[in-house]
Amino acid sequence: MVPLFFTDGDLVPELGSEITLSGAEGRHAAVVRRLRPGERVDVGDGAGAIAECVVASGGAGGAGGAGGSGRDGLRLVVKSRRTEPRPEPTVTVVQAIPKGDRGELAVEEMTEVGVDRIVPWAAERSVPVWRDDRGAVRWRATAREAAKQSRRAWIPEVTDVAATAAAAGLVSAASLAVLLAPSGAARPLAGALVPAAGEVVVVVGPEGGVSEAEADAFLAAGALAYRLGPSVLRASTAGAVAAAILLSRTSRWA
Repeated sequence: MVPLFFTDGDLVPELGSEITLSGAEGRHAAVVRRLRPGERVDVGDGAGAIAECVVASGGAGGAGGAGGSGRDGLRLVVKSRRTEPRPEPTVTVVQAIPKGDRGELAVEEMTEVGVDRIVPWAAERSVPVWRDDRGAVRWRATAREAAKQSRRAWIPEVTDVAATAAAAGLVSAASLAVLLAPSGAARPLAGALVPAAGEVVVVVGPEGGVSEAEADAFLAAGALAYRLGPSVLRASTAGAVAAAILLSRTSRWA
């Protein structure tokens, strides 16, 4: 499979032009993947643009200079290019912040499935408390790497941490809003009617569950309570499973 790497900033190369893949991406391509002249590489900007390239030679100091050893990056020649539109419907997961590294696991799985936006949610019963932006930075780095591994043209957006009121605002603007609930009174998610366009928002609670006040806020904003199945999933896997069920009912997975 042709490897995919991401650049920072816009990607608008001319056919036949050169791209220098430098920095961490260039080192990974040259040293870890050991790509050689003539091999195919795709380069994306994470916002839909993809340049289909061929390796011309090893990089030169990572910034396009001359005389490098090739261990700092690669020089690529653009053979073709394409732009993939943002998929419809878009899927946003409001993810209560789980314990330990389960947040990164959740982001990785949701990215691979196809989630378009991930909103870290400071739920009432979330054990971790983010006091700065380092948690969001880790989640963004995880989303970028997972998008590269799964060959997604679009890197999911990871927002800053949101309070319940802000998350409820996303619910109110959605074409379909799902509040995951293990209650037997909740309807099965497999039977949800998924819109062909617009935004689908899924709310995933913490290990201790969504509080009554939070559930009331989301339901008042227009969310519907759904259950995934007879078993209770971890907070770190529920979002990916829910997104997969919903996406399987759209043209995105056709």
